[in-house]
Amino acid sequence: MSDSILTPPYPLNEPVMGFLPGSPEKAELKTKLAELAGRTFEIPLVIGGENVTTGDMGDCRVPHNHRHLLATYHKAGEKEVKKAVAAARKARKGWAALPFEARASIFLKAAELLTGPWRQTFNAATMLGQSKTCHQAEIDAACELIDFWRFNVAFGYDILAEQPESSPGMWNRIEQRPLDGFVFAISPFNFTSIAGNLPTAPALMGNTVIWKPASSSVYSAYFIMELLKEAGLPDGVINLVPGSGGKVGNPVMASPDLAGIHFTGSTEVFQGMWKTIGDNIHTYGCYPRIVGETGGKDFVFVHESADEDAVVAGLVRGAFEYQGQKCSAASRAYIPAGMWKTMKKKLLDEVRSIRMGDVADFSNFMGAVIDEGAFDTISGYITRARKAKGKAKILVGGNCDKSVGYFIEPTVIEALTPDYESIREEIFGPVLTIYVYEEKDVLKTLRLCDQGSTYALTGAVFSRDRMFIELAKSELEGTAGNFYINDKPTGAVVGQQPFGGSRASGTNDKAGSYLNLIRWTSPRTVKETFVPPKDYRYGFLDEE
Repeated sequence: MSDSILTPPYPLNEPVMGFLPGSPEKAELKTKLAELAGRTFEIPLVIGGENVTTGDMGDCRVPHNHRHLLATYHKAGEKEVKKAVAAARKARKGWAALPFEARASIFLKAAELLTGPWRQTFNAATMLGQSKTCHQAEIDAACELIDFWRFNVAFGYDILAEQPESSPGMWNRIEQRPLDGFVFAISPFNFTSIAGNLPTAPALMGNTVIWKPASSSVYSAYFIMELLKEAGLPDGVINLVPGSGGKVGNPVMASPDLAGIHFTGSTEVFQGMWKTIGDNIHTYGCYPRIVGETGGKDFVFVHESADEDAVVAGLVRGAFEYQGQKCSAASRAYIPAGMWKTMKKKLLDEVRSIRMGDVADFSNFMGAVIDEGAFDTISGYITRARKAKGKAKILVGGNCDKSVGYFIEPTVIEALTPDYESIREEIFGPVLTIYVYEEKDVLKTLRLCDQGSTYALTGAVFSRDRMFIELAKSELEGTAGNFYINDKPTGAVVGQQPFGGSRASGTNDKAGSYLNLIRWTSPRTVKETFVPPKDYRYGFLDEE
């Protein structure tokens, strides 16, 4: 057997395509959109490399045209979950025994396939199935997922290379192995890149995975599985089991082989899973690793010294790109009264200028929200704000229409009290709430921002006063795992701004860094003594 100490390819962030008029990528994407929109197919479960059907069907529909059926998919139940657990168990030994570079090569190949021949398929699938614009699909389904697969390999090598000191006469080392069982990955609808990273990050480190994608993004999940198959991922390493949370999640968490949870979704669901794991803890073969990112009520805090135009651009992009359906979306803003007098008209005029509609029309800035449940929840906040006399008022937007697609206008609410519901609660839609404060109350308002939400995911401060920036960083230290200065609170880049938050926003294990990958390994310390002692007696035992 040949040996070598390998260095992985140096990862670089994937450049974002512009889809400018006349560009080849725009023409290719338009063609792919028409191709995918013109056919309907059936999506099976994938268990142990086999396509499994159940007859319990769900629909993949276009959010901005919900009469348009893209695909149907089979839903898993307890029987299929047990089959997936068995497949993960069967595949584990062979997968874990592969050298790291063999596993890494599969995901590096997947990144290259996505960079080239699969790129516009992923973009088109995400645009159609999740109602993202071409730009939002490109930075997510293409660039960020490519970055995850490339950078995770480099982070994995860094973990393996981190070794302890050795005293003379011995050699100390740390070996990394996968966890004692399978990892359960539960991915959200809003980012194809997250859906691709949640199962593959643990798999890279030698784990086998059961993956339940959100029901509203099974369509793009299917293409992820197809690409991984082409990249050479062995059967049973990742098992795709879409279905309801109860019918899939409950039997998964009842399995003694559960070794970890990799989750992005709602706080309530994550807390429920944590409780279930706690209740079942005596049944597991190990203590499961629990890694989760669960949302936010992300803020923009504006100082009187801020650049007004930069604030307006940051608020519009931060709040309304992808219909506000980002865990990091700007959802509440604190603006000084003096600036608000001149900034208000600029902001509202910019919001009125936003075009919304079919994302296949590249002139639209916004599409539809993901499904009827989201539509009803978000529109409920708008309806209550319209009736909240003396507590809140709608400044712009507020119209909602689900006759063709689930369209909600970009909406700005002014909260007249700091505890109004839309400035405290996560809405996950195109709704920005403004709270106007007096300049003399800036310190008080910073503390109000800190205490105004249970979440702590992202936040931004706009100021040209360095003293204030440092004050804000200190006062808002616990409010955001990703903190931005003079920029919108969205758009974290793998390898540059590792992503995650604390408080009710999750375990802050930082996707896009070694901190996340190290959660999927179980280290063993090895001490080798070259010339061991042959007498138990120590020198101090001699009196003379």
